[in-house]
Amino acid sequence: MNPKVSIIMGSSSDMPIMEDACKLLNDLKIPFELNALSAHRTPDRVAEFARNALGKGIKVIIAGAGGAAHLPGVIAAFTPLPVIGVPIKSSNSIDGWDSILSILQMPAGIPVATVALNGSRNAAILAAQIIGTGENDVMERVVNLKNDLAKKVVAANEELSKIHFEYRTNQ
Repeated sequence: MNPKVSIIMGSSSDMPIMEDACKLLNDLKIPFELNALSAHRTPDRVAEFARNALGKGIKVIIAGAGGAAHLPGVIAAFTPLPVIGVPIKSSNSIDGWDSILSILQMPAGIPVATVALNGSRNAAILAAQIIGTGENDVMERVVNLKNDLAKKVVAANEELSKIHFEYRTNQ
């Protein structure tokens, strides 16, 4: 089984955040690989990975990084593949804003799709949607996932309807 998504993180300390992406891709039956690479400590390996990802059959790269968070942008500079950046609030982070802005503010021609702070689950959903545009079975699983999310909101509203307040108008 060859990976369709590559999940990259700056270090193993990012795994608690990136695990949500792994779980979702696994649930959607999308093969993925998982590696740690550092834009600052292993720049040659990052460049080699990014240059070779297309040839390996990777369709989407999810890159999570905290602090200065250059990893997604450096990967995007070396590959034609879509890159989804996950800003991570790390121990040396400025409330995550440094990570968000480092990933979000890419120069023209080097786009990185950016999800919410610590939002690896959304990154995995976006990766599945991208892959699903060319693979009907994946798109069907994405549609089912979205339907399940809608059902949860309907169920939550049903539960809320049981809560009574004297001045509540929608009882």
